[in-house]
Amino acid sequence: MNIRLIMLMTAFFSASAVASDTITVNMTNLQSGEPAGTVTISQHAYGTVFTPNLSNLTSGNHGFHVHEIASCGPKKKDGEVIPGGAAGSHYDPANAKRHAEPWSFDGHKGDLPALFVDENGNATQPVLSPRLKLAELGNRSLMIHLHGDNYSDDPKPLGGGGPRLACGVIE
Repeated sequence: MNIRLIMLMTAFFSASAVASDTITVNMTNLQSGEPAGTVTISQHAYGTVFTPNLSNLTSGNHGFHVHEIASCGPKKKDGEVIPGGAAGSHYDPANAKRHAEPWSFDGHKGDLPALFVDENGNATQPVLSPRLKLAELGNRSLMIHLHGDNYSDDPKPLGGGGPRLACGVIE
């Protein structure tokens, strides 16, 4: 095996195995008000990793995003109460004003890979956000949407994730 390849693999696995710091976010199911579990966020050489340990969610792929405000409270919009609405919009410090893939520099910085929930309602598969840094996540919220994410504003805005399913404040 090529020595450069061995060195690269060693660096990758060393950096991936040990996080320099972590944040644990307690998630609440916005529909039931019950705890949904936790998401541990850690910084790695290739970005920020979001590792869920969640249960009692609907199975399938779900939109998963960092939102701009550290709140999971409801908010009234057009006379309707929106669960988790106080979290505001997707984190967008560059003011891109569009939804895109997590690896794209053309969209919100808070756009994450979709969260997979298995047939038993559990989510345990980590996702990587190559653009986010752990240091910029304080005083924001983490949101799981009811539907999947197509990483576009077309045909539905914000990836089509729809209603907010679960939320946690990142402190």
